[in-house]
Amino acid sequence: MSTMEVRHNTHPTQLTSFDTAQLRAHYLVENLFQAGEIHTIYSHADRAVLGGAAPLPGKPLRLAAEDPLRSKYFCERRELAVVVVSGKGRVQTDGYEHTLGHRDCVYIGRGTERIEFHADAEGTHFYLFSTSSHANFPTVVARYAETNAVRIGTKGRSSERTIRKFIHMDGIRSSQLVLGITTLAEGSVWNTMAPHTHDRRTECYLYFDLPPEERVMHLLGQPNETRNLIVANEQAVISPSWSIHCGAGTHPYSFVWAMGGENQAFDDMDPVAVTELR
Repeated sequence: MSTMEVRHNTHPTQLTSFDTAQLRAHYLVENLFQAGEIHTIYSHADRAVLGGAAPLPGKPLRLAAEDPLRSKYFCERRELAVVVVSGKGRVQTDGYEHTLGHRDCVYIGRGTERIEFHADAEGTHFYLFSTSSHANFPTVVARYAETNAVRIGTKGRSSERTIRKFIHMDGIRSSQLVLGITTLAEGSVWNTMAPHTHDRRTECYLYFDLPPEERVMHLLGQPNETRNLIVANEQAVISPSWSIHCGAGTHPYSFVWAMGGENQAFDDMDPVAVTELR
């Protein structure tokens, strides 16, 4: 079974009038991973698609082109990144098989017709992020353990974290998709602090490796009109280009950050000082 939900853009002024239920309905994705199913969200923010595939062992799932895509197959005009956020499994692309462990990633280029997900353990979850594509790039696997780790943040600010960039200009090449994983150190809770915005790109966060009883407080909105979402394990946040994005957890966690938009430059951001937040 597969389903695709469509979400439309919101204007910055709308956020100030949203109640908690409306905030969550527009920006939070709560139920990505349902056993034996694929769920996807088509966002009109940069035409990004994010989703979750949760195959059962011995019962693979095939990624279909849902009606909102208006295409013969999912990657006819799109590129796709897949990250294993729990368990382990295999992704088959036009007959080629790619074995992935926890936090490993595979980039799947435009023109790939058949994509299947196979679980090698109970509770295997594949996170999907896709953008439109204007060029063909080869399918490539990135191993978490083999990807260059950059440590940033400080213990004094509770923000020690390790960033691994998978898909970017100097790594796996893509048309416009950029993706990586950030993991917080023991004793640290803050991510992306101080915050920033990307006026030319939408960014989505998928929080994972968080115990079921713990939560992340994700901040969003314009710097002078911030709001918050309470986020549980394996839930995602769609952050519009005009919104800040940062968060603090009750426990260390990891998150997949993924972007699509006008460019792929990591330094193309607008920093926001903590003193500007309201």
